[in-house]
Amino acid sequence: MSNENLPNIAFVGIGLMGLPMAARLLQAGYPLSAWNRTREKALPLAGYGASVADTLADAVRSADIVITMLEAGPVVKRVVEAMLPDLRAGTLVIDMSSTKQSEAKDVQQMLAPHQVAFLDAPVSGGVVGAEAGTLAIMVGGQPDDFRRAEPVFKVMGRPTLVGPTGSGQIAKLCNQLIVGGTVAIVAEAMLLAQAGGADPAAMRQAIRGGFAESRILELHGQRMLERNFKPGGQIKSQAKDHANIMAAAEDTGLELPLTKRVAELFNGLLEKHAEADQAAALLALEALNPSVRLGDGQDRF
Repeated sequence: MSNENLPNIAFVGIGLMGLPMAARLLQAGYPLSAWNRTREKALPLAGYGASVADTLADAVRSADIVITMLEAGPVVKRVVEAMLPDLRAGTLVIDMSSTKQSEAKDVQQMLAPHQVAFLDAPVSGGVVGAEAGTLAIMVGGQPDDFRRAEPVFKVMGRPTLVGPTGSGQIAKLCNQLIVGGTVAIVAEAMLLAQAGGADPAAMRQAIRGGFAESRILELHGQRMLERNFKPGGQIKSQAKDHANIMAAAEDTGLELPLTKRVAELFNGLLEKHAEADQAAALLALEALNPSVRLGDGQDRF
């Protein structure tokens, strides 16, 4: 497809994830207008050929597809409400933020009377995945809208339609449930090795390739060994996602005792380490076990 036939994209929310996602779309030739509440954060995209809009209205007015990548559901709802007067009928809005299922449904209902289609499409893979274009993209919405968006999604990663509106958010919560729980378990394993006299790095190497192997053990296990808590996927994001998981569980009448404990662990880190990488779950466990510390390196934030 030539550049002339590519849809005009407005990308709203140029943060830790939004910046590399928008950059990949620009590198793929998509005409893109970027808007962020703090305009300076969007300016690096100008070097890739983006139009950095002064106002939200300027960003979305000519867009065929609007992508939002924002902090949380309430922010998404406020921003979508603000852009409504400037959206053309036939526009497709894709929210790639992590929100509650109910919030995704609210946005769809807000847009429908204006003949604006909607997909909820949260992602997993962190900044590394966003930069590499390997994000897992979990999509809720109508099949026709998914097919329309699929070429755009494929620039950023691997999209899967998982069900109707709101299903993308449920799939993302399932992902975060597994990720957060596994991060906590890897931290516990590291501390057990340390306390029991085994070399934690050697223990990690020994179990890799067996049933305990995972990307969490590979990446976050190494981060813990290095005490590298510089932000990738942040504690505040995991805490928010786990609050949404528990809300979804309550809505469906489920008891999730392990996830409840993991949610408490991440919440306990918000005051001091909200901006840190989720590997900082190790710090919460060390606080519970003050006589044990993984390695002798300095913490890096």
